Amino acid sequence: MDLPVYTKQQLALRNGQDKPQIWVAYKGFIYDMTESRLWRNGKHYEHWAGQDLTDELPDAPHTEAVFEKFTPIGKVK
Repeated sequence: MDLPVYTKQQLALRNGQDKPQIWVAYKGFIYDMTESRLWRNGKHYEHWAGQDLTDELPDAPHTEAVFEKFTPIGKVK
């Protein structure tokens, strides 16, 4: 799968505030959470969109299997 590559700065803009898109990164892949009702306004519990959540996942009540519901739209450089 040949996905576009984005910088961390480009990812940071997709936080639901600066731009309408709500993106998060996990293990190098970017996922679009814009349509997820759990990510309203770019916030999901204490987590904010526009960043890499790989290190935060162990604290979540769910496993990484949650990302299987979403299709990666890009990679983080």
